[in-house]
Amino acid sequence: MSRTLRLVDAAPPTAEKPLRIAIATDDMENLNAHFGSARKFAVYEVTRTGARFLAAHEFDSFTAGAGRHDDQDDRIAPKIAALEGCALVFALAIGGPSAARVVKAGVHPIKRKDPEPIAAVLEQVRVMLNGTPPPFLRKALGMTARPDFTVDDEDLA
Repeated sequence: MSRTLRLVDAAPPTAEKPLRIAIATDDMENLNAHFGSARKFAVYEVTRTGARFLAAHEFDSFTAGAGRHDDQDDRIAPKIAALEGCALVFALAIGGPSAARVVKAGVHPIKRKDPEPIAAVLEQVRVMLNGTPPPFLRKALGMTARPDFTVDDEDLA
């Protein structure tokens, strides 16, 4: 069983497409959980100018992190469903089978070595959006090319 808390107010209109991300957490303050054993996902929209909380998904059942997957009791499916609309999911670790399912759902998993505050993750994503996002992220944002990249005829010679 899982529970979801969503932000009810409408987002202010913006010309910029926000990037929706999920963060695996056990305390809603830090990125501090492995994907399968996370008790919660915090979901945010991030833009070049800031971030806003959208939802918290809480899971009653989660994997023990032992590296085994039981097909009869799929505890990963609710987590995949909670990622709907997200482009990225941040976690301390994610197993191969789970990562494949996340990617198949259209979400890019990002592993971090150490726990860190959610605020720091949000700021890192915001800074990345203000720079030159990697190709997978440009695609998720609907960007076709690097905004700072132009080809001059002299460059082709």
